[in-house]
Amino acid sequence: MFKSEQVLVILEQINDALKTIVLRFKPVDSVDYFTDSPEGKEKLDGICMQLIAVGESLKKIDKLTDKKLLQEYSQIDWAGAKGVRDIISHHYFDIDAEEIYWICDQQIESMQHAIEQIIVDLNEGKF
Repeated sequence: MFKSEQVLVILEQINDALKTIVLRFKPVDSVDYFTDSPEGKEKLDGICMQLIAVGESLKKIDKLTDKKLLQEYSQIDWAGAKGVRDIISHHYFDIDAEEIYWICDQQIESMQHAIEQIIVDLNEGKF
């Protein structure tokens, strides 16, 4: 169906980026942390960079799989993740710290589980 080796490499990169987001988000206890301190702003910048990488990589997977792989895991809002990449990349000064906080707090863990499951499924030859 598609070049699974290349897709696996990209999925591993996404998984690493998601782990980095989780690590960077650990000390963040509120949206104010992102906005009220230099350290928080650095965390926000670093997390945003990883979100850009994730979104761009998801677009690559769609291209390599003719948009068929990710749709098999519909529990994740893949279009939203790719859209966040576009917003951060093209409207950086309009980034909503509350939205980034919510993504980190509510979405990253489930995306990471889905990415890990896709890796397992590809390694087991399900696609």
